[in-house]
Amino acid sequence: MLLSVSLLFSSCVGSFGLFNRLSSWNQTVGSKFVNELVFLAFNIVPVYGVAYMADALVINSIEFWSGTNPMANVGDVKKVKGENGNYMVKTLENGYSITKEGETASMDLIYDKEANTWNVVSNGQSAPLLKMNNDGTADLFIPNGDTRSVTLDAQGMLAARQLTSTDLMMAAR
Repeated sequence: MLLSVSLLFSSCVGSFGLFNRLSSWNQTVGSKFVNELVFLAFNIVPVYGVAYMADALVINSIEFWSGTNPMANVGDVKKVKGENGNYMVKTLENGYSITKEGETASMDLIYDKEANTWNVVSNGQSAPLLKMNNDGTADLFIPNGDTRSVTLDAQGMLAARQLTSTDLMMAAR
């Protein structure tokens, strides 16, 4: 009983993966009228309520205590349109694998939880990309070996793009 109560009051907000997946699925069913009918039906027959309660009481508690979301979309592959063509992005347990459409070589973005870093892995070699700091900043590892601290906001994103842009790096040389 004490364990059950501790799970209820664990202060776990979580990502509500099950509920959000269900809601996202509903938005892709059809027109806005069909979506509304499904929404009403899922509220009359308490599908949304059950999904929300399962998230709140079980799944988010697991996510809080283990640090991983059991509803994560591991293995899902999404097609993303980029400037240089289409890319297939596969969700891994600890990151993403990215492959350009029509090619076999891939690049992985891997999150190291202990070091709080994102690393790029290609051809068996790993290099740090980004280290998240607890003060609202991130350390960006630049290809020339330098490290720069950027803020986690729009201004920091602009600074990161400027630092990593090959055009600007060529101009600076």
